[in-house]
Amino acid sequence: MTPSADLTDGFHFVVDALQANDIDTIYGLVGIPITDLARVAQARGMRFIGFRQETSAGNAAAAAGFLTGRPGVCLTPSGPGFLNGLPALANATTNCFPMIQISGSSNRALVDLQRGDYQDLDQLNAARPFAKAAFRVDRVEDIGLAVARAIRTAASGRPGGVYLDIPGAVLGQALAAGAAAAGVWRVVDPAPRQLPAPEAVDRALDVVAQARRPLIVLGKGAAYARADAEIRDFVEASGIPFLPMSMAKGLLPDSHRQSVAAARSLAIGRADAVLLVGARLNWLLGHGDSPQWSPDAKFAQVDIAASEFDSNQPIAAPLAGDITSVVAALRAGLATRPVDVPREWIDELADRRATNDAKMRQRLAENPHPMRFYNALGAIRSVLQSNPDVYVVNEGANALDLARNVIDMELPRHRLDTGTWGVMGIGMGYAIAAAVETGKPVVAIEGDSAFGFSGMEVETICRYRLPVTVVILNNGGVYRGDEKPTGARPAPTVLNAASRHELIAEAFGGKGYHVSTPDELRAALTESLASNGPSVIDCALDPAAGVESGHLAGLNPTSTATPVSAGG
Repeated sequence: MTPSADLTDGFHFVVDALQANDIDTIYGLVGIPITDLARVAQARGMRFIGFRQETSAGNAAAAAGFLTGRPGVCLTPSGPGFLNGLPALANATTNCFPMIQISGSSNRALVDLQRGDYQDLDQLNAARPFAKAAFRVDRVEDIGLAVARAIRTAASGRPGGVYLDIPGAVLGQALAAGAAAAGVWRVVDPAPRQLPAPEAVDRALDVVAQARRPLIVLGKGAAYARADAEIRDFVEASGIPFLPMSMAKGLLPDSHRQSVAAARSLAIGRADAVLLVGARLNWLLGHGDSPQWSPDAKFAQVDIAASEFDSNQPIAAPLAGDITSVVAALRAGLATRPVDVPREWIDELADRRATNDAKMRQRLAENPHPMRFYNALGAIRSVLQSNPDVYVVNEGANALDLARNVIDMELPRHRLDTGTWGVMGIGMGYAIAAAVETGKPVVAIEGDSAFGFSGMEVETICRYRLPVTVVILNNGGVYRGDEKPTGARPAPTVLNAASRHELIAEAFGGKGYHVSTPDELRAALTESLASNGPSVIDCALDPAAGVESGHLAGLNPTSTATPVSAGG
């Protein structure tokens, strides 16, 4: 309906409630019953970024939450559209990104009696296991309340994904314009500071001050917290070596003298006291177990959710609070509890870092033809070193593992990757959000298999003329492309090595490049960044390049059974 001076409707009410809370962008896909919500949002001055598939829209909303600190919003139709959004909603919750998925839904009276309504699905209960919280709006007058609840829940404490279900009948329902205006409110301080207990700060400083080999581990939670100045001040004042997790790279520059990213294995294996800042002892850190970690290591941990402590290892010094407040308190505590890092520990790490850096330079100097991962990534690295403000999105198996090691970051929150779940398919959604939210150029470094999960969103990138360059490391396979078949059909891991992914960009009005040497790759990437427009660079790699499962081969068991012939 078109509102009159005296009446409005649920569509306009939702938009008013979002705008009152400084949410100016919606990522989504139109369809029954939310198409007019997208139209109203755009007419009211909001950005609506329309996708080709809901999972990518949800991934974009999650990345927007990480980049801005405000909940990103994903809009989906009902039924299958809603279901397509759930992987991104679950991924946002797992990664602690603030995000709200708003989905239209079918007639409640028909759904609840299972009478077979259009796209009949109990969406609210389907979403609950995958979200931090799930809400349904049953009355149009409650829309303002529901949006406020969703924003605060997504952003407060440990951030996460929130599902907001709005039936089509509620969106189309009329109400008095005055009542709607009165029902809109701005959430005050959606993520309040949580100060640490003084005794907890003292205990943590005692743990690191008494250590012979202390280490700070920075996780993506530290990057999300925007405690950049406080973290740098504490790290430098303490003199403790730091190890950044992948999405924390650039929080302090990878070139920083205290960074031990190039000596990761030694730092983890030898540290006797570890301060975790926005990082969890999950699989990404080997659960804190030996032999990866020293069995004598003591852990201090900063987390806003006390339930995280002791999840895998005893935490000797739990620090509950927001990262900015906790790190500021730790820095102040150094005045009375100074940390003196032994010179032999610093020298041991520096020697290993120098050795590994030399090995890396040697690998990058190799120039095999066809290209392999290292010399392709070396070409990308050389261009990005001259463009440090570029945002990097990265996914794949070998493409992810090796790019994380090769591509240094100098600025915070400029690297987005597969995160806690290691899930493929985030690439195009994250890249679109980075371009939309920052206005800066984005380079998405993709394995050819990973690109396939969201590759159709190249059309979205071209439609909005976003400054996104997609670099596809094409070795023609899942992991690698040279597995021999056991019959007439391709092996399970083999893709089409002759794929010309750059033609996808050309089909939608972008620029395509096909390269087979590092020099060609450097030239194409340099030209693409200078154009400030959409492009795809297909990099032809040796199909034998790569290893199965990347660095996670141990998680992918192989069969020891004797093969059975097709004849049985």
